Amino acid sequence: MTAQPRKLVVSALTTVDGAHHNPMSFAGPYFDDAAAARSMADLEACDAMLMGRNTYEYFAQGWSNATDPYSRRINDIVKYVFSSTLTTAAWSNTTVLPGDVATTVAELKQQGGGDLMIYGYGRLSQILLEHGLVDKLKIAVFPVIAGAETPLSRPGRNAPLRLASTHTWTNGTVQLAYIPEGGTPR
Repeated sequence: MTAQPRKLVVSALTTVDGAHHNPMSFAGPYFDDAAAARSMADLEACDAMLMGRNTYEYFAQGWSNATDPYSRRINDIVKYVFSSTLTTAAWSNTTVLPGDVATTVAELKQQGGGDLMIYGYGRLSQILLEHGLVDKLKIAVFPVIAGAETPLSRPGRNAPLRLASTHTWTNGTVQLAYIPEGGTPR
């Protein structure tokens, strides 16, 4: 029996106007018990996280010494960091992967196992979406206008998506789950 390929899920936090950098600055006040439970369920569904160097450095600084259940899960999970400048990683269970991101992720997906998770929507997520490797894009939209400086996508890149599900929390946060329609974004 052949193992099912892993799914690659991108989970991003954004404001109504599309701000997505430094998400806890806008999401923190809304990150209640319901949001924490949903986030933990998503994290438990995956068995590896993918990240670029910037996210790795941000996460390693914030999570590596924390001891709550969510932090323990992040610390214990396998982490793959894609970087052309980072050569070693001190954070537990972390492997730095140089080289062709799309080819490497395609190989990781074929290994089978739990989902692969990317937190945030940066350059790594964009590259993988452009190569048709993202299976689901989950965007939590927080009821805040923060003055977006950087859009979620580069200008001129359209990626058709199909709405898979929605979830609304009582605090006004809405999670939208999309499935890429396939093909190369235009």
